[in-house]
Amino acid sequence: MTQTTTHTELPTDPHLRRYGHVRDLLPGPDNPTPLVRLNRVTPPGLDLFLKLEWLNPFGSVKDRTAAFLLAGLIERGELAESQLVEASSGNTGIALAALAALAGVEVTVTIPDGIPEEKKTLMRMLGAEVWETPDDLCPVDHPKDGAIALARSLAGSETSTRYVMADQYENQDNVRAHYETTGPEIWRQTGGQLDHFLAGLGTGGTITGVGRYLKEQNPAIQVIGIEPQPGHRLPGLKSFQEAKQPGILDWRVVDQVIRVDDDPAYDVTQRLFREEGLIVGPSTGAVVHASHQLGPGGIAVAISPDSGLNYMSYFAERLGDEGHPTV
Repeated sequence: MTQTTTHTELPTDPHLRRYGHVRDLLPGPDNPTPLVRLNRVTPPGLDLFLKLEWLNPFGSVKDRTAAFLLAGLIERGELAESQLVEASSGNTGIALAALAALAGVEVTVTIPDGIPEEKKTLMRMLGAEVWETPDDLCPVDHPKDGAIALARSLAGSETSTRYVMADQYENQDNVRAHYETTGPEIWRQTGGQLDHFLAGLGTGGTITGVGRYLKEQNPAIQVIGIEPQPGHRLPGLKSFQEAKQPGILDWRVVDQVIRVDDDPAYDVTQRLFREEGLIVGPSTGAVVHASHQLGPGGIAVAISPDSGLNYMSYFAERLGDEGHPTV
């Protein structure tokens, strides 16, 4: 007599870290990304915690943005028989490519010159078509916005392929992602005991959404934006001296802007690797470097947007001979 074996399905159980779908790994108040205290690379007297957004399933804080952008487009029916196009410095493109692949949506990502090869490869591995932006496509008044201009021209073009742009720079779903997830997570994880919130300035979605939520809970919380200098090499951050300010960025929730040069940002990134064991991207180094200007006292939370694994080629250049010792 032949016995048949029945298989019992294992339901999703976040407490066991068991999930039925990669989408279930996306963060939220009941599934937050970790908050980790720095113990050595921190200003005296300031308790600084990093929110490790690179532990999201697709590797960055932009997982939140991409999930809300894509869901909004689908709910509004904007992707029917259309291909998605978005301008990105890499992280949003990676997350959108992954989520769009799961939804059966084709994606084209326009990127600025100089994006790390690691990010381009990830997007292509996920099935995205990646268009690098030549310098002559950059607007004269905003020389770093060529990828955005190209994506918007595709979305407005009359071609055989119909493009719809998610437009993270103008789409309020970007802000909503952080107002509904990142902000409540930080408030809950700190028990409301924080004095400063720091985030890099890019699309404006993170600092606007989190800042708005936190200030609704406690208006005394200081929201600090970190801006790179013109000509920087800190992907994901924007200098508004050379790029247009995003429409979703709400300056009313930003109390202070601290500008950071490349060299100290990369120096602090290296210290985070070597003294804290944190494999972070250079924008995290920029934010932590900026925190040293806050002075002693209080609790600060800073966004660590992505992993250093996406910047190995950049780090190899900066290490130079240190990375190749002679015997």
